[in-house]
Amino acid sequence: MKDILEELQNRRDNARLGGGQKRIDAQHAKGKLTARERIDLLLDEGSFEEYDTFVAHRCTDFGMEDNRPYGDGVVTGWGTINGRMVYVFSQDFTVLGGSVSATHAAKICKIMDMAVQNGAPVIGINDSGGARIQEGVDSLAGYGDVFMRNIQASGVVPQISLIMGPCAGGAVYSPAMTDFIFMVKDSSYMFVTGPDVVKTVTNEHVTAEELGGATTHTRKSSVADGAFENDVEALAEVRRLVDFLPLNNREKPPVRPFFDDVDRIEASLDTLVPENPNTPYDMKELITKLADEGDFYEIQEEFAKNILTGFVRLEGQTVGVVANQPLVLAGCLDIDASRKAARFVRFCDAFEIPLLTLVDVPGFMPGTTQEYGGVIKHGAKLLYAYGEATVPKVTVITRKAYGGAYDVMASKHLQADVNYAWPTSEIAVMGAKGAVEILYRSELGDTDKIAARTAEYEDRFANPFVAAERGFIDEVIQPRSTRKRVARAFAALRNKTVQTPWKKHNNIPL
Repeated sequence: MKDILEELQNRRDNARLGGGQKRIDAQHAKGKLTARERIDLLLDEGSFEEYDTFVAHRCTDFGMEDNRPYGDGVVTGWGTINGRMVYVFSQDFTVLGGSVSATHAAKICKIMDMAVQNGAPVIGINDSGGARIQEGVDSLAGYGDVFMRNIQASGVVPQISLIMGPCAGGAVYSPAMTDFIFMVKDSSYMFVTGPDVVKTVTNEHVTAEELGGATTHTRKSSVADGAFENDVEALAEVRRLVDFLPLNNREKPPVRPFFDDVDRIEASLDTLVPENPNTPYDMKELITKLADEGDFYEIQEEFAKNILTGFVRLEGQTVGVVANQPLVLAGCLDIDASRKAARFVRFCDAFEIPLLTLVDVPGFMPGTTQEYGGVIKHGAKLLYAYGEATVPKVTVITRKAYGGAYDVMASKHLQADVNYAWPTSEIAVMGAKGAVEILYRSELGDTDKIAARTAEYEDRFANPFVAAERGFIDEVIQPRSTRKRVARAFAALRNKTVQTPWKKHNNIPL
């Protein structure tokens, strides 16, 4: 018996060594942690339960039968984050470059199947050289099987991807179908075709970092939701994100202890909106002053900065926030902002996370770039996402809510549950200057008359009371009391139920 136990321990030690100490040292030299070190940092101490430790590939071509390391380049299992169950797979670059074989993919598929069956999030740590060339189509079939699991798990359990090394070719499509993607600056990259192929086909000279690095995907492409300085910071931030999310689509988001008075009055909010309607202000100030303990977990911070998305807690409960940002492009909606917000709204709706929308929007961004780029369809994505969402929806209009953008931003007409407005809000088809130039075109030469007409229009429409008379605004509230009013609104909506007509699925304007 003693010999058998010793053999088991030897085999485990061998598996845990991955590709050997030399390759582990090379991984560390690049500023990267190993697959197992990453899992240890991600999960609660001592909580990891590993599966398929001794799995090895079955390839016999190109001399592969003589190189069959345990684990086959990926570590899989489950553990806990702050006591809540998650499933995890972590690709091991020290073993055959983390390349994906049939058995490597099967290990990932097993974990994803278990996550869906048992209702827990899946966190994938990607660090792979891509498909294992020696296995040919078997490797591609493995990728296809993983893709299918991503699709089946979508909207059932949260899926989070960490890109902590190379992720290229077909491998990028698995993270692309997950709910959140985080990258590490200077050590991770994603692209369908690498710099060498790009150079051959298009004659463009570009580095891997420029083509698919963290900066590119957080600021330009919007593929990634966040980028962090190193592996340690990225793993810590994912732990923080998981704390906001429900385990699956049948559970409510977690409720955390809070130490912030729900009736807290913020007198400074009474002067947040400047007297000059064209002067910007920072909407993040409002978000942090509404949130429990001022904690705001922002998603896609570096992309489409004219709209803010992220999570806060109110009375200890997770709430998704979408807010126009007057500091950037005056808070206008454009193609990028619409896509960013629509994706976030649909995630929140899929996982029963209530939505708070803070509105200061002068309209959609004009111009040929926007129209040629399809702002009509992209704007419709956000409109559609809000309209189909059945979670509790509370809206606060702080200043401008003009034209179609007023409708799009969780208006009463898209079945928002509670719509508040500050006294500083202006709900109209357009601003006073533009409206007067259309309504009184014949008087444009007379400066005094136009000034009087503008003042008349502002007096009539530059306020929330016309909308309140129609019932489109439920209440005009004092800015200082916004936290209390919003928290009470969500408390009243906790048992909300909605019946929708049967359909196989909708057809959102993609």
